[in-house]
Amino acid sequence: MRASGNTDLRAFVAVAEQGSFSKAAEQLNLSPSSLSQIIRNFEERLGVRLLHRTTRSVSLTDAGERLLLRVRPALAELDAALDDVGQLRARPAGVVRVRCLRAAFSAYVGPNLATFREAYPDVTLDVLVDDAVVDLVASGFDVGFTLGEVIEKDMVALRLGTDVRQIAVASPAYIARHGRPETPKDLLSHACIRWRWPGRTTPYNWEFFADGAWFEVDVKGPLVLSEQSMTIDAAVNGIGIAFWMEHVLRPLIAKGLLVPLLEEWSAPFPGFYLCYPQQRQMAPALRAFIDFIKAKAVEPR
Repeated sequence: MRASGNTDLRAFVAVAEQGSFSKAAEQLNLSPSSLSQIIRNFEERLGVRLLHRTTRSVSLTDAGERLLLRVRPALAELDAALDDVGQLRARPAGVVRVRCLRAAFSAYVGPNLATFREAYPDVTLDVLVDDAVVDLVASGFDVGFTLGEVIEKDMVALRLGTDVRQIAVASPAYIARHGRPETPKDLLSHACIRWRWPGRTTPYNWEFFADGAWFEVDVKGPLVLSEQSMTIDAAVNGIGIAFWMEHVLRPLIAKGLLVPLLEEWSAPFPGFYLCYPQQRQMAPALRAFIDFIKAKAVEPR
């Protein structure tokens, strides 16, 4: 028996890919109960169970796996056909899903949101600001802002601005009490405010450059945070030494709230890139956003 349309199929694919009724319902802008009823009715019409359900998880039956294997590429082709028709629109419209590192958002996206909205009123930007390193395509994003050192394979990468560098900083009060490190190894005897990449189990090792090579220092300290902005606040409050992007720290250094340290050991490295997967046909809304950012790209602020 055939379904009445592709709504049932899209609902089924969403649940299968998300592994959760609640997440799939959010993606489809439905209530979980409505989505559950759609799937239930679909299974009844087909006369076969597609999903195993428990209170904690959702998984595919054999029939569900076979159906997903066939319909996912078919729906992708249908979406591509609709996108082709959408190319005929005079003005870009639709949703562009963006994943952005916090520092990149502050430098390239946030300052330009109002201007982009004015230029493209029919485009909706769905932006996730997060420092986690993820698979852009698998996570459902159209475009991402990331650092050159963590660009995924098979991505088109457009450089934004020039190199950046990280530097160590501490408050004048901390330096007055504990002195200043003269080499990166001296950090091992200082209180360092560490940061953990989202999704990682261990704190980030600070990176320095000498004699033509990069090396890491596994610093120690009284505080490990998941937000880089919090490490800077902690350094301003005299808790210890922090380590982050120089262009973010410069305003605080200019005000005398922080003092730069070990600058001769801090070398520049590839800065921010705008990345997106290679594709034959690009939605007008995505093309408009990419071209807009390329035109507006400035040095990090």
